[in-house]
Amino acid sequence: MRKVIGIGETVLDIIFRNEQPISAVPGGSTFNAIISLGRSGIETGFISETGNDRVGRNIIQFLRDNGCRADSVNVYPDSKSPLSLAFLNEQNDAEYIFYKDHPHDRLDFNYPEIQRDDVVLFGSYYALNDVIRPQVKGFLDYAHERGAILYYDVNFRASHQHEVMKITPNLLENFELADIIRGSAEDFEVLFKKKDPEVIYRSQIAFYTKKFIYTQGADAIHLFAEDAFHKEYPVTPMETVSTIGAGDNFNAGFLYGLIKNQITRDNLENGLTEEQWDALISSAQQFSAEACKSLYNYVSTDFGTLRQQELQKALAQDQEL
Repeated sequence: MRKVIGIGETVLDIIFRNEQPISAVPGGSTFNAIISLGRSGIETGFISETGNDRVGRNIIQFLRDNGCRADSVNVYPDSKSPLSLAFLNEQNDAEYIFYKDHPHDRLDFNYPEIQRDDVVLFGSYYALNDVIRPQVKGFLDYAHERGAILYYDVNFRASHQHEVMKITPNLLENFELADIIRGSAEDFEVLFKKKDPEVIYRSQIAFYTKKFIYTQGADAIHLFAEDAFHKEYPVTPMETVSTIGAGDNFNAGFLYGLIKNQITRDNLENGLTEEQWDALISSAQQFSAEACKSLYNYVSTDFGTLRQQELQKALAQDQEL
């Protein structure tokens, strides 16, 4: 089976409501998506680092318990694992404070095996950080050369706004490597001070890749693709418990859809039909909505079990054909 490899940070998310802690769960943007994919029957692996402490050990075990290979998670012997404090407001959106004790960012891992049509998920500040950039860029180049599909979630927080000029060369390299770019309204307002998705696509994205997904919370999703294809997808209103994992699980659902619907690199390069795009965005929205129903950052195990059954059925039908 095709697999999804994620590369990104690991943290312990401590979630607050009314200034009181109400939950503590393993997290990280790419990490959250990988857990949801593992629960949904997708073969997954994760590249990261963590501290040599109880939190780090729990995070590695959590990956394995959810079917994800953790061989490429590096444990630093003299470091503590990072923490993220997430303060939920009345709309259950989060404001973050990050604590990191690693004396020096660094990354040392063995490349997992990559086959053509496997998928690599990368993004956030982790994919821009100058200190670990050589290792991250080396792996992305390797995955690209091996024929993987590269999905880039920009996910650039306002807390790094003062670094926009410094990280721009790395950002543009990521744009160039990516087959699909997904970003939120907040990301592009911080990076480019622009809000119009079509202007962002034409001026910042289309030169690098024609496949762009623009999300904006509860407002419509914009999809841009080759041949001037542009479609808006409404977001169904719902009661949320927490939106912390909404974007991460949008990514998970999209990648689940790629594999379930047997969409390959050749398909992407030749152009997808509107029906194929509809199926991918629908899958992304299902995962995102499911993650908003709880304080956890990923889809529930029950939801994942149903997706496993759907995946097995779809792949079996494809083999019959």
